[in-house]
Amino acid sequence: MLRNREIQLILLVMSLISLTGLVAAAFISTAAVVLVLIVALLLIGSGYVFTSWRYRELEQLSVYLRQISNGNDKLDVRDNQEGELSILKNDIYKVTVMLSEQRSLLQRDKRQLTDAISDISHQLKTPLTSMTVMADLLSSQDLPPVKRMEFTHHIRVQLERMDWLVSSLLKLSKIDAKTIQFKRDHIRVCELIEKALEPVWIPIDIKNQTVSIKGEDSVSFIGDFNWTVEAVINILKNGVEHTQEGGAISITFTENTLFTEIIIGDNGTGIPKEDLPYVFKRFYKGKYAAEGSIGIGLAMTHSIVANQNGVIDVRSNSVDGTEFRIKFYKQVI
Repeated sequence: MLRNREIQLILLVMSLISLTGLVAAAFISTAAVVLVLIVALLLIGSGYVFTSWRYRELEQLSVYLRQISNGNDKLDVRDNQEGELSILKNDIYKVTVMLSEQRSLLQRDKRQLTDAISDISHQLKTPLTSMTVMADLLSSQDLPPVKRMEFTHHIRVQLERMDWLVSSLLKLSKIDAKTIQFKRDHIRVCELIEKALEPVWIPIDIKNQTVSIKGEDSVSFIGDFNWTVEAVINILKNGVEHTQEGGAISITFTENTLFTEIIIGDNGTGIPKEDLPYVFKRFYKGKYAAEGSIGIGLAMTHSIVANQNGVIDVRSNSVDGTEFRIKFYKQVI
């Protein structure tokens, strides 16, 4: 402590003041000299004791910070007393809590990244293996032309599937990383539905399905048109795939003072009750999932809606089919 230049300066000043007082007291009387000497020693001693106490407190804080840096973030150094040391302790505790939360978030993100890489590897492994086998077969000189065309077609299908998977994963990763700035435009729902139906009209016609649309032209909400179109397309594709030939797809949209709601339903096979809690989970494939399903479309839809101040839920049974409800709220309260 005495090696501290600030302490040395304080002791020097106090000593000079005490010496000046002693010189002045010498002109008065011996008793005055003794009194000034006693007071000076008490003041210097009190200052030394107080400074020693502050040094011990600071040393404890140093030990606390070293323990935090070693990963022990459960220590509580809060002090509800008045004073700058108490304020410093409380501020350090707040920083500790913040660092602990950030560490937890980083660990969670690390786990999610590990799981995502594992899932992606699993999803890519199947088509790669299939294409490798078919490529080996194509190298055979005795392979009939019909089989050669069939294997070539299958390889093309697998490549398209992998391209869609990689593209979807890139979009999801951008959404998760918050690198996408969703626009806040005024969107008319009737135009949104018209745009979303364009890529699914062909499979709807092939399966001879009907589509009914109900809603006022004035119904609207604030959001990103292109991303919301992609979210609705994923729901429509899911409905078309799981609805039998001659089935029906219904789209209803309404608006009130709190939210704009879009309801997309079908009278298909429905989603089993045990699968309902997981339909928006990434890479989850339900009991009646299509053979080529990867389990990423509805997960992307959920992320897109959630990032635009919206919520989505699903209701389904084997009798009435499946119904997706999307709500875009007007304002966060």
